[in-house]
Amino acid sequence: MADYEQGDIKMTTVELPKSENGLHGTLTVPGDKSISHRSIMLGAISHGTTVVNHFLLSDDCLHTIGAFRELGVAIAVDGDQVTIEGKGGFNHFTKPTKPLDMGNSGTSTRLLLGFLSHQPFDIDLFGDASLSKRPLDRVIKPLAKMGVHVTATDDNFLPVTLHANPRLRGLDYQLPVASAQVKSALIWAGLQAEQPSHLTEKLITRDHTEKMIAQFGGHLEQDGLEITVTPQDHFEAQQITVPGDISSAAFFLVAAACVPGSQITLKQVGLNQTRDGILKALDQMNAHYTITNRSTDSEPAGDITIGYQALTALKLGAKDIPAVVDEVPLIVLAATQARGTTVITGAEELRVKETDRIATVTEELTKMGAKITPQPDGFIIEGGTKLHTATTPLDSHGDHRIGMMLAVANLIAGGNSVLNNADSISVSYPEFFNDLDQLR
Repeated sequence: MADYEQGDIKMTTVELPKSENGLHGTLTVPGDKSISHRSIMLGAISHGTTVVNHFLLSDDCLHTIGAFRELGVAIAVDGDQVTIEGKGGFNHFTKPTKPLDMGNSGTSTRLLLGFLSHQPFDIDLFGDASLSKRPLDRVIKPLAKMGVHVTATDDNFLPVTLHANPRLRGLDYQLPVASAQVKSALIWAGLQAEQPSHLTEKLITRDHTEKMIAQFGGHLEQDGLEITVTPQDHFEAQQITVPGDISSAAFFLVAAACVPGSQITLKQVGLNQTRDGILKALDQMNAHYTITNRSTDSEPAGDITIGYQALTALKLGAKDIPAVVDEVPLIVLAATQARGTTVITGAEELRVKETDRIATVTEELTKMGAKITPQPDGFIIEGGTKLHTATTPLDSHGDHRIGMMLAVANLIAGGNSVLNNADSISVSYPEFFNDLDQLR
């Protein structure tokens, strides 16, 4: 591994590992990122001490911890166990002495805009160069209807100032995009409003916020796409074990299915039905896997065993995307190995992730011989393509999921491609390469 400078950006370049005989063994993937973020938020407003086991200590989640420490919340970290001393409500935080650093975390930023929308003091938020290019208007505009005042140095991008706000109005709102982050921000604000709020989703999105509010003693009413948020401020501390992040497990699921000779088991992976799109996609591709040791907790989990096999092309549309939005780059990669032509539509949300993932997936996999035609809202992928080692360096473009997807692509190619900006992987999975080594 080598570090070098390019302009003002520190880059880490690595030679990606290859596998001689496929992937084998058993692995416990890190805790779910979405649940880890929300455990800090709910623990902070609860009565009592919340203990979170198997917490994801990624850059993103550490920025959430850092933000709440700045707000006066006592949080202790011991290995992957995190302990949060609750403040007993939304209105017991202290004014930060400096701006809250969001790093690269879109989840922290969007959720905190709603979560902190009823504070008696101004709060400044900023992020890194990548996060500062991701739009916030989808959160700021509906919050403004509730009486929230946000100013930014540039329209609806970080850095922003969330102004002191003594009152929040209830909201009746149809979400124009299928986004769990927007939904969650509005739920947090709705819990603090003076009247009930009524939210209508465009499509069902991941429901960790709703499940965890119930786990901490709160209550939301939901009927299909309709959510009613009643103002409430009493939550009780919990002990939580975070299931393995299915978005992290997805890299190894696809690798095992596509690298000859592979057979692996991933322990206690989260199986939330709003997040299992990668499994549904594998089903469409006629992949075979088994799930054992299922849990029946609020957030279900189980052990997934999968091995190398022939795959077939699939079609994904707008209704499929919310449950698999983070895994689409991997599905594109798997589709290059499947028999037939894969078509993915309704995925325009990929344009506003850490990178424009439609552009970056196409650009980088093309370096390895993939035959991909990008579309405004997705991809057309010609399957049955033999990938090869890239003759020029691959690049994560600062996007953690692109970096890990390219590491899997290199395994499939059986080569030693070089990856620039590999340090971005620590945003969600700091131990990715170590875990990969366990299975090689």
